[in-house]
Amino acid sequence: MSAAPLVGYSSSGSEDEAEAGARVRPGAEGRSRGQSPLPGQRLPVPSSVLHMFPGTEEGPMDDSAKHGGRVRTFPHERGNWATHIYVPYEAGEEFLDLLDALLCHAQTYVPRLVRMEAFHLSLSQSVVLRHHWILPFVQALKDRVASFQRFCFTADRVKIYTNQEKTRTFVGLEVTSGHAHFLDLVAEVDRVMEEFDLSTFYQDPSFHISLAWCVGDARLQMEGPCLQELQGIVDEFEDSEMLLRAYAEQIRCKSGNKFFSMPLK
Repeated sequence: MSAAPLVGYSSSGSEDEAEAGARVRPGAEGRSRGQSPLPGQRLPVPSSVLHMFPGTEEGPMDDSAKHGGRVRTFPHERGNWATHIYVPYEAGEEFLDLLDALLCHAQTYVPRLVRMEAFHLSLSQSVVLRHHWILPFVQALKDRVASFQRFCFTADRVKIYTNQEKTRTFVGLEVTSGHAHFLDLVAEVDRVMEEFDLSTFYQDPSFHISLAWCVGDARLQMEGPCLQELQGIVDEFEDSEMLLRAYAEQIRCKSGNKFFSMPLK
């Protein structure tokens, strides 16, 4: 069995405001031990006080039960914002009908699968930015993609993906035409990532629209007969060739709870 491609999501999704433990943009991180604090610099809160108010100083306590059993790839740290760059996909009624048919069949193999709430094609991994670098980062991204024109693509090949930690599995539709345009966009996004000392995208990316997901590694159940049957549903769906052709019209950057849109020409 071939290994499932990786997708660039953190284990708690790109919706979380702050994720620590990944590389962040270099900056002043405080003075070393033994040095006196600068005027106006906050003194550390004693641990005895912090324990009186759990989750207030260092961010909310991580409770996987509140977000579908997902586990953070890196712990919450105040001032760090999970950031993700992608092309949004607007799902129409017929697309959702196809998705319902795919999900209903896939759940006969993996009942815990659930539908994605929104749809997109990733252009970056989920990375971490310090809050004060968000606007400079977005401006650099806007400058890089300013000359790009919108383009047509098709995503009609069913594929099974996992995140890097193998803690989540996704059913996706892989791009079969327009791949080169996405690579051009990723090349510019990667340059911005490098400017801010952040992780670039995968070397050989599989651009796709994730349709459904579940906790855990479900490749064993989903690859093989299930995957073939799902592809058959797509191929036989009425007007699927036209239905799964779309335009990439904008790039979107989500950083914490902030969204920044960059229309393509």
